[in-house]
Amino acid sequence: MFRLRTIFVSLLFLFMFTKDSFSQCAMCKAVVENGDQSMAEGINSGITYLMAFPYVLIGVLFYFLYKYHKKAKN
Repeated sequence: MFRLRTIFVSLLFLFMFTKDSFSQCAMCKAVVENGDQSMAEGINSGITYLMAFPYVLIGVLFYFLYKYHKKAKN
């Protein structure tokens, strides 16, 4: 249990203290290069937001698998 808690806290700190990334593909970058700064930041935030959901879903899947295997052992 201690190891699981340590991993969770480590991942939490990793996600909390990461810098903003510039996550744009080549086409998105070409569109916003001539635009204003707020539009580019909005596109960056949208791409990062869409990127997070697969990781959350995989995390939930692994949580339920862990819970299932723990229940099966008992």
